Amino acid sequence: MTIYKAPVEDVTFLLNDVFQIDKYNNLPGFSDATADVRAAIFDEAAKFAEQVLHPLNHSGDLEGCTRHDDGRVTTPKGFKEAFKQFADGGWIGLAAPQEYGGQGLPASLSETVSEFMSSANMAFGMYGGLTQGAMAALLVHGTPEQKKTFVPNMVTGKWTGTMNLTEPQCGTDLGLMRTKAVKQADGTYKITGTKIFISGGEQDLTENIVHLVLARIEGAPAGIKGVSLFVVPKMKLNADGSLSGEPNGVSCGSIEHKMGIHGNSTCVLNFDNAVGTLVGLENKGMEAMFVMMNEARLGVGVQGLSQSEVAYQNAAAYAKDRLQGRSISGVKAPDKPADPIIVHPDVRRTLMSIRAFNEGARALVVWTSLKGDVAHRSEDPKEREAADDHMGLLTPVIKGVLTDQGFANAVAAQQMFGGHGFIVETGVEQFVRDARITMLYEGANGIQALDLVGRKLGRAGGRAITTFFNEVAAFSKENAANEAMKPYIAPLSAAVKDLQQATMWLMQNAMAKPDNAGAASTDYMHLFGLVAIGYMWARMAKVAQDKLAESGEQPYLKSKLVTGRFFMERMLPETALRLSRIQSGADSMMELSAEAF
Repeated sequence: MTIYKAPVEDVTFLLNDVFQIDKYNNLPGFSDATADVRAAIFDEAAKFAEQVLHPLNHSGDLEGCTRHDDGRVTTPKGFKEAFKQFADGGWIGLAAPQEYGGQGLPASLSETVSEFMSSANMAFGMYGGLTQGAMAALLVHGTPEQKKTFVPNMVTGKWTGTMNLTEPQCGTDLGLMRTKAVKQADGTYKITGTKIFISGGEQDLTENIVHLVLARIEGAPAGIKGVSLFVVPKMKLNADGSLSGEPNGVSCGSIEHKMGIHGNSTCVLNFDNAVGTLVGLENKGMEAMFVMMNEARLGVGVQGLSQSEVAYQNAAAYAKDRLQGRSISGVKAPDKPADPIIVHPDVRRTLMSIRAFNEGARALVVWTSLKGDVAHRSEDPKEREAADDHMGLLTPVIKGVLTDQGFANAVAAQQMFGGHGFIVETGVEQFVRDARITMLYEGANGIQALDLVGRKLGRAGGRAITTFFNEVAAFSKENAANEAMKPYIAPLSAAVKDLQQATMWLMQNAMAKPDNAGAASTDYMHLFGLVAIGYMWARMAKVAQDKLAESGEQPYLKSKLVTGRFFMERMLPETALRLSRIQSGADSMMELSAEAF
């Protein structure tokens, strides 16, 4: 069986020392999240993830969800009881406003907890994660009545939430959708159509499910400009918001047969004159849904990291235990018939690459989630603007890079097991299968790259990317004379130059020939990700050095510095390769005719 231990020490180091979360105590909710409170939250979340959720991961994958002839869906054994514990523990509403029953704590804490839950059991974690996204959309765009009716029930876990976008004939291009909404005399709408790939679309965990559904009102403009968003509960509600006991014309047509995340009920949902109410304005559905989609994209980035982390932990444990061959530098375990494979440099290369990515990516997530808190909670317009710029720029990077690399890392971790990694009993192959979906949903990663290059870079005259460059330059200049920081600052400075050259190349070559932007987009996204993670490593190294100078020997901090140096030496130089690809342009990529493929 697989193992999992939540990285409590790492997130504590990031929040307390690297990003100094207590500096944000002027924002609502932060002063309540004292160091003692944070420690208690992380300890309890770790215990729940390790002891309750992770033991259900393998069994839930094997059993999957079951659709019954009447359309009901049951989740794997143990999921219902675990979800009750999850809801009763207040984990869904950790960052939700207190006026709706939430705890009002920083979203950065909730994002950290979600990594624990997802590493332990990604399929299970999706039920609560999607509910939090649905709440976010309603809190921003819902009417007072919608908020009052739906949000408290989702905070407590009595009801869950979903997002309904995709249809058989349309995925990313939502302007092609056919689900229709017909306005009724009482102001409600009758929703009719079919949605596919709806995670958590039907289940036995809760008494009701709150579906956020994109549909086109009769007579609306064609394309994406005619799409509206509706809240459609699975069960009809009485006037006071309580359950009526009657179904609302929403049914599960089937459960998708999937590569992974079998413990989550990914459904085909049929809406047959289901009663819904409008969220936000008519024909402005994407604006409202984007709140949920952006929340989900960050969450999916965390999922990519989570599978990389749990795969790494299992690979590292196996490498220390598996005996195979002898070290090329001399026998390391003379009392055993062979040395453990952890002695071999190439095994260490693999493990160090995964570890260095995980720790840097986690820092990037924490940094960005704190910016999200500022964007939503600060009263200073300039602070909110700067934080929103950061979120817009980094969200596609986090979603795309953390899931691309998270999947690649799960595969690399599987490689450590040799043939044992290919069989189900070991458990590591599940991490590969579960990680694969993260690259696909909430906007496939090619779309994230296009969003970054086509929309986010030039937004507000390039204000966000300029701010990023200025911040990294200021940090590098401040630490340039520090001899101990040179192994981190010099590689970071070289990587930043590669990113600046790539950005300039796009400015000079993408406007006249848009295919150059499309051809460069994925490499640019990964180049940016490398630089952003490199900056995180430089910041972590500085704090680790300062703490070591104060307190002396600490194995955790020593390991942090070595891992950061590995990233700088072995991983960050990939920026030069990405730059070379970008500068090659689109010609060879676009020259062949479609028939030649």
